[in-house]
Amino acid sequence: MVHTCVVAGCRNRRTPGTPLSFYRFPRDPERKQRWIAAVNREGWMPNEGSRLCSTHFISGRQVKNPRSPDYVPSIFNSAPSSPNIKGENAFEPYDKQEAQVEAANALLFLQGQGRMNTDLSHNHCPIDPESESATSCLNSDDDDDDDEEVEECGDEEEEGVLCDSEDQSKELPLRNSSVNYEASLDALRKENMELKESLKNMSLTEASFRNDPEKVQFYTGLPNYFVFETVMWLLVPHMKGDKNAKLSKFQQLLLTLMRLRLDLRNQDLAYRFGVKVATVTRTIHRIINIMFNTLVPSAVYWPSRVELRKNLPAAVKCSHPDCAVIIDCFTVSLEKEVSLDVNQRGTTSAAGIPSQSPHMDFVSELKYVIGLAPQGVVMFVSRGSPGNISDKTLVQSCGILCKLLPGDVVLAEQEFDIGDLVGACRAELKITSHSHGEFGQSDKNTKEQASLVAAERVNLYKHVGRVIQMVKKRYSMLTGPVESPFTVLDRTSNVTTFDKIVQVACALNNLCISTVPLE
Repeated sequence: MVHTCVVAGCRNRRTPGTPLSFYRFPRDPERKQRWIAAVNREGWMPNEGSRLCSTHFISGRQVKNPRSPDYVPSIFNSAPSSPNIKGENAFEPYDKQEAQVEAANALLFLQGQGRMNTDLSHNHCPIDPESESATSCLNSDDDDDDDEEVEECGDEEEEGVLCDSEDQSKELPLRNSSVNYEASLDALRKENMELKESLKNMSLTEASFRNDPEKVQFYTGLPNYFVFETVMWLLVPHMKGDKNAKLSKFQQLLLTLMRLRLDLRNQDLAYRFGVKVATVTRTIHRIINIMFNTLVPSAVYWPSRVELRKNLPAAVKCSHPDCAVIIDCFTVSLEKEVSLDVNQRGTTSAAGIPSQSPHMDFVSELKYVIGLAPQGVVMFVSRGSPGNISDKTLVQSCGILCKLLPGDVVLAEQEFDIGDLVGACRAELKITSHSHGEFGQSDKNTKEQASLVAAERVNLYKHVGRVIQMVKKRYSMLTGPVESPFTVLDRTSNVTTFDKIVQVACALNNLCISTVPLE
């Protein structure tokens, strides 16, 4: 190991060809303190790597005899430089290396390497019989010599060879210790990076979702992060920017989508996001209201006739070029029976006139009318009505008939007895199944053609059920049972929170890939 004298202003450095000796600080506490006081560096304490060069002793070497003047170093005013120093600033580049060497030695000592270095020291060194009490002995194992270490490099060839071998034997354990330290440090860094990556993947942060489409789809139902980010851009201007909010805007939207997607209880979400249950409840209702007012009008709407016919799937263009909508009903169970004021919920007649027969119903499920474009996009969703209401009454009161234009074709199942209602709008109702008896037995070609058309209608109508199942599968909250707080009517909008959730789920489903290919 390369040693540098610790005396301030002394730049002597142990290098080949230097006729200097470097001494370790004594282990005797009293003598060690006298050396430290002689060095006179404020606030400084030596470590196992600290060395004092022989230029600070009168005789050029330390002496163990307490009566000798060289028992303690005493020359500090003008420390002579090493013979190989050529100029005043010759060793300035080594100042930083000196500090680094001392720091490395201190670290090794703290790790116990200093003790190992002492135990592995060699005791094969020449003893000069003319010296005082063999004070120049190198690394002696005697009890009296444990506290000193002398490192000399003489001018004689024999002495130089001995010093070189001794230096190599001393540097070997420290070099191995340094290698072991670096290997341990690399292992710890690798483990730290792995733990950080694992924590990142487990956390519900924006960074963990950005490049993980499977995670986005599992927690939100959306196909990828780009769609999620698009929804964020649409909603952020309407979200509160409270600096004291415990949840970021990203977390508020994610929490709400997780509630719809996985049907997690508010208590569960409170644990996951580290907030109170009341915070989760307020966040869900606020974000649902924002999505209902901003996202639903943009994603669930009745397109124009031109747009409908332009985007008809290839199979529908041949069989039903005038098809405007496919309608069906679905129900959702409630957690417990609730009372619904039909008139207050704003049910309307086919002409859009509010019903004049208010009454209270205690129901255990809600029924909805859903209207789909032929390509599988949700165009219309009614508000929830008592599950015992007839399909015809629900269609008549939900407002979907007001969307029809003269000449439109409506596909529905045979149970929908709404032909007269559709006809009043000068539209046409086509049932997805027909009996062969309505055609004459002599017209075989007409019968076969009618069968093909009916089969095509059945296949097309199946897409409605497929979309409904897809929406319920994508957002499990729609499978029920619905908790009572979500069925309370919001007096400001005259719509329950669950009605808003149904429409929001359909809007989010429209942002995903359609169930029916356009080509």
